[in-house]
Amino acid sequence: MNDQSQIFASSRLEANTGEGHNLSANPTMGEIISARFSRRGFLGGSLAVTAIAASVSPIALLTAGEARAATGTAFNFDEVEAGVDADHHVAAGYDADVLLRWGDALFADAPEFDPANQTAAAQRQQFGYNNDYVGYIPFEGSAEHGLLVVNHEYTNPHLMFPGIVTLVEGKITLNPLSKEQVDIEMAAHGGSIVEIVKVDGKWQVVRDGAMNRRVTADTEMLLTGPAAGSKRLMTVADPAGTKVFGTLNNCAGGVTPWGTYVMAEENLQGYFMGELTADHPEAANYDRLGIPEGSYEWGLHYDRFDLSKEPNEPNRFGWIVEVDPLDPTSTPKKRTALGRFKHEGAESIVAKDGRVVFYLGDDERFDYVYKFVTAGTFNPDDRAANMDLLDSGTLFVAKFDAAGTVVWMPLIHGEGPLTADNGFTSQADVVIEVRRAGDLLGATKMDRPEDIQPNAVNGKVYVMLTNNTKRTAEQVDEANPRAENAFGHIIEIAETDGDFAGTTGTWEVLLKCGDPSVAEVGATFSTETTANGWFGMPDNCAVDAAGRLWVSTDGNNPTVTGRTDGLWAVDTEGEARATSKLFYRVPVGAEMCGPLFTPDDETAFVAVQHPGDGGADWAGFGRVSYYEDPATRWPDFNDALPVRPSVVVITKQGGGKIAV
Repeated sequence: MNDQSQIFASSRLEANTGEGHNLSANPTMGEIISARFSRRGFLGGSLAVTAIAASVSPIALLTAGEARAATGTAFNFDEVEAGVDADHHVAAGYDADVLLRWGDALFADAPEFDPANQTAAAQRQQFGYNNDYVGYIPFEGSAEHGLLVVNHEYTNPHLMFPGIVTLVEGKITLNPLSKEQVDIEMAAHGGSIVEIVKVDGKWQVVRDGAMNRRVTADTEMLLTGPAAGSKRLMTVADPAGTKVFGTLNNCAGGVTPWGTYVMAEENLQGYFMGELTADHPEAANYDRLGIPEGSYEWGLHYDRFDLSKEPNEPNRFGWIVEVDPLDPTSTPKKRTALGRFKHEGAESIVAKDGRVVFYLGDDERFDYVYKFVTAGTFNPDDRAANMDLLDSGTLFVAKFDAAGTVVWMPLIHGEGPLTADNGFTSQADVVIEVRRAGDLLGATKMDRPEDIQPNAVNGKVYVMLTNNTKRTAEQVDEANPRAENAFGHIIEIAETDGDFAGTTGTWEVLLKCGDPSVAEVGATFSTETTANGWFGMPDNCAVDAAGRLWVSTDGNNPTVTGRTDGLWAVDTEGEARATSKLFYRVPVGAEMCGPLFTPDDETAFVAVQHPGDGGADWAGFGRVSYYEDPATRWPDFNDALPVRPSVVVITKQGGGKIAV
């Protein structure tokens, strides 16, 4: 990344680019994979490949290892050609229509988008910025009418606001934001709930939908569960420690079996500035999470984001937030029983005994995989009886071993090392400092655990591990498979006896990602995967109604991979296992989020986040992108409008199931 683009990094808060904050001696997932699967030594040195072969070469036959030739794929479509340009692209025979864009009005009386005259009041009535998780809640089981719920993760002010970038002698700086611009940023965070309906084969927004709602960084919320009322959550504005304003950095999420919307708070560190003394009770806690990072200027205008003025405020973020989308007047709840860390998603499934299991990733290098099992059971006939299931249950952290076993270790106060001797005086302390609890239990260090998706069709669980480029060349040995793991991998878990609520299971590596034509990368796509079909940096994923796995990516760019991010179909069964095909790709600079399929598999929703960011890495533009000079003007391609994050809806031309 060059000096000029550094200030515009799309990783402002959305991707962890630091070295990680886990200093424990727990083994890494790379060491465990190597101990179980190592077949040969890998070359030393950097694996961040700068030259990518144009096609899969014969060397792929060697590096694919045990991957099998693909026949009988579960996916039927003509693959998109990988590449980079200013537009998005979908497989032939499909339409990719923009459904919602940043600034689109969500209410009948909402103002139309006016990028040159933005206000916080207008943004609170409009679709927010950087859409990430997308969920669908059907009305009466309909696959053509329901609520779309969408997270808005973070903001890119250099792409949002006119006139804030200064260019002097070829160098670019970002001017300080005004309080009004900060207020707009806060209003652009959170989530959107909007009614949508399919009419004559095309989806459209219902602007006068009775349940349409915006959730922002100012929305009043309740803290519930074991940490509610803890003195560590008390502030001047909330001396009881039970009420907090807003949610932020909402990355992935989920929809519960009882039809609520859960929002995962991820990279909280960047919103806080100021300092604590080294002997402050929260100093070590915050250091484990990288707080404060100070990427945002909110603390200049609001005391609660300044540690020197409100030292407990960061403990009020990093939770799973539950929203009832069927009641737009309801108060969202931060469910502290699910723990506090950099949450990436909260996908759920009902276990054999009726308890509900949520899988949770902590998106940072060398951090952990979790699951939460409710104490109560799901009642499909009484929605009200399920509304507080997330306040009571057991949070587990994963330990993977070289024999192929995963053990889910409970994080319960008073058990094992989680006692007052180690600073845990209650379950509140355990859930506030989940990372440290995992350290003490010996959990396995992972390579940025992101989305984790249970599959009700085949009983497996898929863990997206995006990358870990901080593993050095000196660490390459028989206990560590890939130095500078730039491209990530996917783990497949099978819980014992198919019981998602169980405490043991087995695991396999489904894919080691990256270009299989570059031997040093060690990718394991099947030999039938084409030059367009391989990918790196798996991030979000979805399992459709047929049980098929779809993977979206975060981090592909012209310099490293010669392609944009996109949506890939990945075979997980039979001879086609580990075969991947490119179905949709995003414009230059964008990240692919979502994805989501309607219950009939006839619609896929995808979220295109921060399109046009960067720009210098693409030869077609060759300079840093900002509001007045973006690398693309997708999706409007109108010189009067800025580039806009958007939700795209994909359908088959003429109707029918996707990829069938």
